Amino acid sequence: MDYSGDNRLAAAVVVFRRRVLLVRRSETERFLPGVWGVPCGKLEPGESPRDGVLRELKEETGLLGRVMRKVGESSFVSTYHGHEVKNWQDNFLVRPLTFDVVLPLPDQDHRWLHPAELGTVRIDDYNREIVRQAFG
Repeated sequence: MDYSGDNRLAAAVVVFRRRVLLVRRSETERFLPGVWGVPCGKLEPGESPRDGVLRELKEETGLLGRVMRKVGESSFVSTYHGHEVKNWQDNFLVRPLTFDVVLPLPDQDHRWLHPAELGTVRIDDYNREIVRQAFG
């Protein structure tokens, strides 16, 4: 397959009292609008995955956290401006240091769910697997 480039991402599986933080994406998102998942985002050039996951967590939820450990890796292909892009993602277990979740867009939502409750929200298999890695 011909890829126009690769993206490096990092995902935060934020766990407190055996509950994981899930965030519902805005309906205005091009990728998986309205779907629930863990906070995740693209790394800046030269940024380490451990630094990037904490920056993305702060940008997407307003929370500060501490990386406990890397729980796994995953990858997926997406389309950006008509070109396929391979996305490589490091997944981290993160302990929250603050708890006042502030989401960037008004149609977003968040919930703290036990892993057994993931079926109560519209979560995709990819994010379900990331959570499984952390609780594995």
